[in-house]
Amino acid sequence: MRFPEHSLKIPPAQSANRCYINGRYSMLTLDDYVVDVLMRDLVGHDRRPASFLVYLWFSAEQARRKGTVQVSYQDLAECIGISKSSAQSAVRCLVRRKLLASTKENATAVPGYTVLRPWRETARHVSSRRNG
Repeated sequence: MRFPEHSLKIPPAQSANRCYINGRYSMLTLDDYVVDVLMRDLVGHDRRPASFLVYLWFSAEQARRKGTVQVSYQDLAECIGISKSSAQSAVRCLVRRKLLASTKENATAVPGYTVLRPWRETARHVSSRRNG
């Protein structure tokens, strides 16, 4: 199925069809920590593979949009290929672990999410202590 050119200007993740638009893909750059530590921690230890997938998806979307990602649980679930309840649970887990920040304009608004990378902050503190 071919989408018209103007559909590429619409923010991604508005519907399941837009999860598969041609020409939208680029190589995602991840910190070593994400693969070496976070994957094993979320998938192996916490037994929450959906949380790892959600973190990866938000990382990619945030890089594409160059900012906060505003998406409903239903659209998030459709783009990743998991259930809505799994998406909700994964987001809750990531927010609790301070890997994702969530903001809302009001109680019924679609939340905006920002990917957090606390290991970068820790590395900066350790580096500044050594140099200081």
